[in-house]
Amino acid sequence: MMHQKKLFLLDAYALIYRAYFAFIKNPRINAKGLNTSAIYGFTNTILEIIKKENPSHLAVVFDVGGDTFRHKQFAEYKANRDPTPEGIITAVPYITQILEAFNIQQLSLKGYEADDVIGTIAKQAEKEHFSVYMMTPDKDFAQLVTDNIFMYRPATKWSKSEVWGVPEVLEKFEISNVSQVVDFLGMMGDAVDNIPGLPGVGKKTAIKFIKEYNSLEGLLKNTDKIKGKLKEKIILNKEQGLLSKKLATIDTEVPIKFNKSICQLRDFNKQLLYDIFNELEFKTLIKRLDLNASNYPKENFIPLNNNQQLDMFFSNEDDAPDKIDEFKAYEKIDDLDFIYDRINSVKTVSFQFGFKNNSDNQAVIVSLGICIAGGQAYFISLENKKFNSFIKNLFNDNSILKIGYNIKYQSKILTSYAPHELNNVFDIGIAQYLLEPDRRVDIMSIVEQHLPRSLSANNFSKLNRSTFIFEDLSEDEEMESTCEFVDANFQLHQILRQKLVDSKCYELFEKIEMPLIHVLKKMEIEGIRLDKKILHELSHELEHQIKLLENEIFQLSGEKFNLSSPKQLGKVLFEKMEISKKAKKTKSGQYSTSEENLSKLIDAHVVIPKILKFRRLQKLMSTYINALPLLINPITNRVHTTFNQNIASTGRLSSMNPNLQNIPIKTENGKKIRLSFIPRNKEYQLLAADYSQIELRIMADLSNDATMIRAFKNNEDIHSATAAKVYNVILSEVSPEMRSNAKMVNFGIIYGISSFGLSQKLQIKKKEASQIIEQYFEKFPEIKRFIDKSIIKAKENEYVTTKFGRKRFLKNINSRNALLRNYDERNAINAPIQGLAADIIKKAMIEIHSDFEKLQLKSKMILQVHDELIFDVLQEEMEVVRKIVKNKMEGAAELNVPLTVEIGTGKNWLEAH
Repeated sequence: MMHQKKLFLLDAYALIYRAYFAFIKNPRINAKGLNTSAIYGFTNTILEIIKKENPSHLAVVFDVGGDTFRHKQFAEYKANRDPTPEGIITAVPYITQILEAFNIQQLSLKGYEADDVIGTIAKQAEKEHFSVYMMTPDKDFAQLVTDNIFMYRPATKWSKSEVWGVPEVLEKFEISNVSQVVDFLGMMGDAVDNIPGLPGVGKKTAIKFIKEYNSLEGLLKNTDKIKGKLKEKIILNKEQGLLSKKLATIDTEVPIKFNKSICQLRDFNKQLLYDIFNELEFKTLIKRLDLNASNYPKENFIPLNNNQQLDMFFSNEDDAPDKIDEFKAYEKIDDLDFIYDRINSVKTVSFQFGFKNNSDNQAVIVSLGICIAGGQAYFISLENKKFNSFIKNLFNDNSILKIGYNIKYQSKILTSYAPHELNNVFDIGIAQYLLEPDRRVDIMSIVEQHLPRSLSANNFSKLNRSTFIFEDLSEDEEMESTCEFVDANFQLHQILRQKLVDSKCYELFEKIEMPLIHVLKKMEIEGIRLDKKILHELSHELEHQIKLLENEIFQLSGEKFNLSSPKQLGKVLFEKMEISKKAKKTKSGQYSTSEENLSKLIDAHVVIPKILKFRRLQKLMSTYINALPLLINPITNRVHTTFNQNIASTGRLSSMNPNLQNIPIKTENGKKIRLSFIPRNKEYQLLAADYSQIELRIMADLSNDATMIRAFKNNEDIHSATAAKVYNVILSEVSPEMRSNAKMVNFGIIYGISSFGLSQKLQIKKKEASQIIEQYFEKFPEIKRFIDKSIIKAKENEYVTTKFGRKRFLKNINSRNALLRNYDERNAINAPIQGLAADIIKKAMIEIHSDFEKLQLKSKMILQVHDELIFDVLQEEMEVVRKIVKNKMEGAAELNVPLTVEIGTGKNWLEAH
């Protein structure tokens, strides 16, 4: 039976990227450490098309790379693209080999994009009476659709594949003629390709203009009919709009010819395919395509139209999830009493405030989007007379679940409009973080991962997605973006909540992470006072030290040069001074002068320690001493750091603007910086409460090691006790060096330190370090047993968990790649310890804050740094605060050993610490 003349043209990189990100949560990594996600997914796509669509002809079209004619028209074209992921770069050579084994034609043309090659071939094939299917998720291809050329949008985990003909394109774009697709794209622009479009014109406005003026050119001829600021924007950006349309237009006359004979599907090479799949460890594909090496027939070619053969690969089961509501409608609402009644009846609402910067560059609220049912959302303007009372009632009603993204940030700004307690909330970003703590994603990625759609890229490219500050959006675009956002969040809540329950993380989310948002918000608003005079004096002092060091380095090296230039420094050290004949070089070929490499050469020449000290002082100056005064808020006269709950994979908090986690405490100059952190006034003092050796106590608890537990219960010096055991001496005979070595081993074990690592730390031979570790495990066998059992269990589950349910996923724990495997084995030991330490201090913070508010204390918790909490305490409340802090911190978890907190007070942070 003859095949119908049916040509499939596949947009290679669009489908490769799609395949790669489909496995982003759990990448396919083979024994060699190769990420095979894109290869596997793309191969599935090829087989699915052949099986389900039975084309007579097929070609895969690649971008060549480098500049195209569009870059010549617009230098910034695609300039904002992220670098190609390594997993895609390594996948492409294998994909081309697989296509060769399938005998599938590969097409490309230098100077043109795959879009243009597909467009040209499609038009030529149509003239030869082919039905042409362009397989791509890219909406730009809609401009090429005719009665014989179709868009074939690939299936996702949410939806089946779609074929767009002329009726579908007209419906999707709300236009009357396919030729208007490029007008639509020209007006809106494309954030993905960095096509600017017309400022202030989003999807809704573009549809409106096309209906009224038929085309972009028609719009530009009728600008006199447009009102307000939008008219001015369009007139000023006329050429930009025309250029955008030109950039979005696919060229269908590029110099390439459609050769139907080479695009015809032919038999594939079974042996070659087996060799490739075997190397990639695609055992399932080998089995399902019957590529068993021992089963080769004499003829190694198998017909590609053998549907019975391909039936084994595909399942007809429908794995689609429950239906997700499509975002259909939104409206501006004025009747806030009606909306509040509706919210009150369902007790659940997703929200998102819209912000703009005022003249002082401070974010102010301009609108609110809400959603109480999937598929529909409402937009409320600040101009509404009942706006303030509405938000005050809504955010003080603890019976209503409030769903949002970056809730802490929104709540901080909301506080000045409507003071409120932040209870009963669901933060989308933090929920996603608990499910995938090692992955950094924004809301766009979360939506694309869990919902069968993406947010409007053009609109969302014009605002800061963390702060939701509108920069260059029209009122319609503000409304559309906000409502689309809250609708997505409403539906994400349903999905993420169930995933948290399934992964046994929901209690951690509900009882710790969500209540902590309110605590951190209060701490950020409170801030801490700085003594600028101390920082100013310290700046002068360090400038003098830096200048002296610089002169000493120049004298020792025999010339002046830019010490901040790694290139110049490398040449002086390794060419002129010849400090090392085996100097390491970077990939670019210049000498490596990193701290790690220079530290290894510290005894090679007296100039090395001086260079390292010079760098440390410069970093202190730039990061803290000169930077902190600039961060003082002119209104509050305090520094307000921002705490991050969803950055550190371990569950620890981090801070930024400024980062207070990394202020050095061991150096004298680092200590002096802490002198500048002071109480609000003379009636207050700072109180610092620090967990004593919490990670070692958790290690003792988890391992149930009797020796270590006894030492902690007897309040012994754990490092001296360890040294006595390891070196087989009595406590009184433990030397400072023994104690120092034992301390390094104690903490090193938590981080999976190796004998080589310990030898580097202690500056001893590797053999001696190995003996110390062996002796340690002989004396503390339960710790060795705990480590071994932790790794075995982690290999079974591919994750570890804390007592509170916090998970850390270890996708490479079973890898044959030693580097990847060893890293995850270390995390299998360390993550439950660090994670539990994070859980404990977070729980203590919530309970301390609760007691402070119940007692209406004027004292405030203001900082959290590692295992330490800092408070600004009214002196007459000092004893009450000290008692609350000690009880809550030491009682935050039940362990086999006591949690001990050391408390100090003083007129500055250093004195209190």
